[in-house]
Amino acid sequence: MSSAPASERKITITVGGATVHASLNDTDAAARIWSALPIDASANMWGDEIYFSIPVEAEEEDGRDVVDLGDLGYWPPGDAFCIFYGRTPLSRGDEIRPASPVTVIGRVDGSLSAFMQASPGDLIRIERV
Repeated sequence: MSSAPASERKITITVGGATVHASLNDTDAAARIWSALPIDASANMWGDEIYFSIPVEAEEEDGRDVVDLGDLGYWPPGDAFCIFYGRTPLSRGDEIRPASPVTVIGRVDGSLSAFMQASPGDLIRIERV
């Protein structure tokens, strides 16, 4: 597995013609995703969350039931990459609640507006900077 220090794991996420910068953290799931890049997928939407299956399998690490705005997550039941840019159908109040616990694998470094313009089926590309 090709690894880089978490401080150097900078990625771009392109959706709908817009590119957003993000960073992956030091979890095992993030390292596995880094090694699998680039990844192309088709967007699924669940409230203000984009998720899509990726060719990575990892165990849940410090699973979180509630995440922060701009968090990137790995959802083990679906081998899925998740982008949290707002409330989901399970959210209570202003919280952001995944369908079940996720491993937080990183954060979006810039604006979340590109994700708000995305539609189901849009091509998403994640790659190293």
